[in-house]
Amino acid sequence: MEMLRNGYLFTEIFKKQMEHMEKYPDAKIISLGIGDTTLPMPRLVTTAMQEYSNALSTIEGYRGYGLEQGNMPLRKAIARNIYKNMGFNESEVFISDGAQGDIARIQLMFGSNISIAVQDPTFPAYVDTSMIMGQTRKQAVEYMRCNPEKSFFPELSGVPRTDVIFFCSPNNPTGHAASRRQLEDLVSFATNNGSIIVYDAAYSFFISDDSPKSIFEIPGSKQVAIEISSFSKFAGFTGVRLGWTVIPKELRYSNGYQVIKDFNRIMCTCFNGASSIAQAGGLACLTAEGLQGIRGVMDVYKENARSLVETFSLIGLKVYGGVNSPYAWVHFPGCKSWDVFNEILEKTHVLTVPGCEFGPSGEGFIRVSSFGKRDQIQEACKRLKRLFA
Repeated sequence: MEMLRNGYLFTEIFKKQMEHMEKYPDAKIISLGIGDTTLPMPRLVTTAMQEYSNALSTIEGYRGYGLEQGNMPLRKAIARNIYKNMGFNESEVFISDGAQGDIARIQLMFGSNISIAVQDPTFPAYVDTSMIMGQTRKQAVEYMRCNPEKSFFPELSGVPRTDVIFFCSPNNPTGHAASRRQLEDLVSFATNNGSIIVYDAAYSFFISDDSPKSIFEIPGSKQVAIEISSFSKFAGFTGVRLGWTVIPKELRYSNGYQVIKDFNRIMCTCFNGASSIAQAGGLACLTAEGLQGIRGVMDVYKENARSLVETFSLIGLKVYGGVNSPYAWVHFPGCKSWDVFNEILEKTHVLTVPGCEFGPSGEGFIRVSSFGKRDQIQEACKRLKRLFA
């Protein structure tokens, strides 16, 4: 545990925000930092949760424990609607309280005596949970450098073999969505090495081009991959908490044992199931009307991202992401990430995230989030333009 940073990154960012508010009590801080959704959910979704909640006060509608793996109607809806024509059934879908919890449970399933590879830059939870699980020996964590020149995809020929590969697409923080060819290379790499890919698809609903939305669009992936995802970002469930993990029955350890059996045991032992109220909302999200309402909200975040990318581009900075992702990855060549973070916060009262906290290759970058109300994003863009004019 002593190898962990003093605090989890986004907790530290929140502390910085609180300190700034104490220093400037009249300042109107705008957060482009923590990726927390800000716009209301579609009424259909909240109504479904309200109706389920109200039914709990009746004899007919009361329900206690649900299945640890999740309520069957939602598991079926995810298998049929999100993984349409991919050959999954509901038994391969596990409902959870969010992707971050599943990252930890997957690490618990694999145990401490493994090696992992992560993108660099990468979402901090992959590495932090590995450290908590005891993966602290030398070379237990391999950083796969992802730079703009390679379209933020690692040079796999130079990556040592590891037991597990954590891969996020669209990537947090760079915003890059891996191409079909890139994912084919990743699946081939894992197959040849006998590695398991843990594929984080939490931002897949933001993809608007022909980039794959799921690792399971790639032939051979069922034999090497697990996919985790979440209702948090595309449906505004950051506070409601709901996610899922898909583990194909074809995925096996080197000894032939099915991985799904181990994960099922983890879920039944360490988890009592996601909130049934949240699951009712998740089911409503996946109806035609629910998806239409969600897309309307996501369109606002995408427009926000376009505004942020345009602002930093006009300033003369190189900006990545912001197309298939709610994040823009901004390069400040020759600068330290924390110095840029502090200058922007001090002079504009705009909160960002220093790129170095996502890994060594993030130094010199900041991440900005488009999860804000439209007027706040426009105001933030004005302040940034004045700062760098």
